[in-house]
Amino acid sequence: MYRKILPVFLLIVLATTLASAGLNPFAKKKSKKDNNPIAGIDSKQPDKVLFDRALEALRKNRYDVARVTLQTLINTYPDSEYVARAKLAIGDAWYKEGGSSGLAQAEIEYKDFITFFPNMPEAAEAQLKVANIHYKQMEKADRDYTHAKRAEDEYKQLMQQFPDSKLVPQAKQHLREVQEVLAEREYRIGRFYYLRESYIAGIARLKTLTDTYPLFSKSESALFMLGDSYEHQINLTRASTRLPESAKGKVLQEFSDNAAHAYDRIVTRYPTSEEAELAKKRLVAMHLPVPTPTAEAIAQYKAEEAGRKPMGMKGRVMLNMHKKPDMTAAAKTGEPTMEEPPQTSAPELMKKTDATILAALTGKAAPKDGDKAEKPATSSSSNANDNNVSVSTGGTATPDKNEPAPSSEPQTTLPAPAQVNDAAQPETPQSDATQSSTSDKDKPATADEKKKEDESSTDKKDESSSKKKKKGLFRKMIPF
Repeated sequence: MYRKILPVFLLIVLATTLASAGLNPFAKKKSKKDNNPIAGIDSKQPDKVLFDRALEALRKNRYDVARVTLQTLINTYPDSEYVARAKLAIGDAWYKEGGSSGLAQAEIEYKDFITFFPNMPEAAEAQLKVANIHYKQMEKADRDYTHAKRAEDEYKQLMQQFPDSKLVPQAKQHLREVQEVLAEREYRIGRFYYLRESYIAGIARLKTLTDTYPLFSKSESALFMLGDSYEHQINLTRASTRLPESAKGKVLQEFSDNAAHAYDRIVTRYPTSEEAELAKKRLVAMHLPVPTPTAEAIAQYKAEEAGRKPMGMKGRVMLNMHKKPDMTAAAKTGEPTMEEPPQTSAPELMKKTDATILAALTGKAAPKDGDKAEKPATSSSSNANDNNVSVSTGGTATPDKNEPAPSSEPQTTLPAPAQVNDAAQPETPQSDATQSSTSDKDKPATADEKKKEDESSTDKKDESSSKKKKKGLFRKMIPF
């Protein structure tokens, strides 16, 4: 019995001795997470106490208490060393609370922190969280792309404003994923127009896509559709009977150059893709040389394709159950686009084609890519009338049905006829007697003449009213 009691007694004596010496062997050791990264734990400053209470409330998901405590610290101690961290912690409280309103408030707090403390290391972290706010709210490519566009702008802002930050690689990868979603949207719209043979609208979308997002997983397919659209425009131009032969040459040459450029980009930028072989065959059919890709381009394309992960059956099924986009096909290497090139629009393409046709008809130089094309409505008013043709919005010229066939030689324009006011002048020519009577009417009438005119007008009114009161046979028999 004493053998059992003795170890317990010795243990109690040892614990009492250590406690008297200020050491508690049963006390829980404090982890590194409990340590404040700014000041010592044993500090009893009032601003430090408020800051610790706010962090403790934040860890327990008591976001309202944390924000009130932090705002009290900022208002009571504006010169405290914890003001900057308190401002950032308020944004963190809104960020962790979530929701559309919470994330909007978090973005405001983070933006204020960057404005007031741009040189602190935490400013880059705040900018990253602003971009992540829109990154989390991104939707699929066929839905609203507002948050995707905002996320792209915020990630670019981080990489430009804080190029030496450790968060730049993370922001760059998120930027590749965001641009994959934006490019997928343009690709679907361009493919929609391409399949419905609206080639001008498809060219505008596909050209914007390939110029802006070269890291897109379907860029080679978009380029091939772009070249094929130009070839369809070539066939339509050749088969057109409305366009004069003198204007077809320049239009055909322009479409042919654009198609060849699209096929060249496939071979040189995406050399090992399936579309590269098809592009080579198209270049051979067009009697153009086939470019040779470099070893660096081949290695770059293989690295991009190796980083893409195809989505499995389970992932495709789960993708239909939520609104988040699919970003598994985004590239893991390569530099994302930082400065977007000028956007291509279908109206500008049609104006450029119309300007090329008018330049061929009049003998003037056609505008270059950087020049602004003249409006077809104003420029074609004189030139098209000279040649008895009218330029259409699709880039072709349609002859007038009542005019003879158009000639390539321009004719002199006749002056426009004077405008005639039909309301002011009579339709039939007047004789001398009627002209004199009209001139007499213009003179001011006397009092007797006015009375006669009034009496005649009253007589006419009586006659018209009596005519209206006359009823037919059936109206007399049936009064209602």
